[in-house]
Amino acid sequence: MSHQKFQECMDACVACAAACNYCAASCLSEDDVKMMTKCIRLDLECAAICRSAAELMSLGSEYSAQLCRLCADICRACAEECSRHEMEHCQVCAEVCGRCAELCEKMATAA
Repeated sequence: MSHQKFQECMDACVACAAACNYCAASCLSEDDVKMMTKCIRLDLECAAICRSAAELMSLGSEYSAQLCRLCADICRACAEECSRHEMEHCQVCAEVCGRCAELCEKMATAA
């Protein structure tokens, strides 16, 4: 499978990883960091899986579709958690994660 075929998904994964990293770092600056623990954990997990998915897609790996299915699940969980918080960084992260989940699911089905 050609990696160019999934460029939009790779770009979404890279953008999602960046948004999640920013969200996690911003959550650490909140007054009640303990309340943000689940959000921070999911941000870090989501960023890690998004980077991995983008890398496997760029390699044209036969495992890209499987990893993208998992990536979509984690992105959805992160989006759901982030949407529960009113902070702008969480709301932006939720939106970016939702978009990434859609594209990863589409990629996994098309592969």
